[in-house]
Amino acid sequence: MTAALPCLALALLCALRAAAEVPVQPGFDTQKFAGKWHLAATVSNCSVYLKMKDRMKSPIAIISFRPEGNLAMKLAWPLPDGCQRLELLFQRSAQAGHYTAAQEKRELWVMETDYSHYAIVHETQHSERQPSTALQLLTREQDVSPQLLQKFEELIPTVGLTKAMLAVLPKSGKCWQGRAEGAGARAMVPPALVETGLCSPLHDTPSCPSCPLLPHTRITPRCPK
Repeated sequence: MTAALPCLALALLCALRAAAEVPVQPGFDTQKFAGKWHLAATVSNCSVYLKMKDRMKSPIAIISFRPEGNLAMKLAWPLPDGCQRLELLFQRSAQAGHYTAAQEKRELWVMETDYSHYAIVHETQHSERQPSTALQLLTREQDVSPQLLQKFEELIPTVGLTKAMLAVLPKSGKCWQGRAEGAGARAMVPPALVETGLCSPLHDTPSCPSCPLLPHTRITPRCPK
């Protein structure tokens, strides 16, 4: 047991170093960050996302923080027949601006934000079969300036992704209210996700792909054999 302690210490050090390599907004302020955001652009290596990125439209995210510091996110996806809503919950970590979702093996970092105009968020999904990562540009308004988009694009290679994976999401007049219903709301994703085989880890389906960008729900979609 004593001989194993140096190995455990080294493993912990490596884990802390890996987390530290993702920059976060200095002095991250949860009160300023809370509120409504638009997902204006995103880039990811997730296979499901890559199949449908050209059909996606900008969803609305309502972000709030629980008394214990956990991050709650309500998403409203614009669809041809209305809006679909879902909720995500991330636990705070020891580092301000870094959050985790242990059950879904997700991590989220708020890399950069000015709170009033934009935020750049890095998210990873630690799936054993298909680990994936995403970089997301959130904006307070639906329109995104060319300067801000260029700033976002310059960060893409820093997380190991390419511009070919980028989707600048067109705005939609739907879901402008952006208020997800309360606890009784039915969590759903666009039907296109079901058709492409997106599966939920809540159903213990490790053979199915998972994406950090595309939230998982309690639906059971068709999974590839």
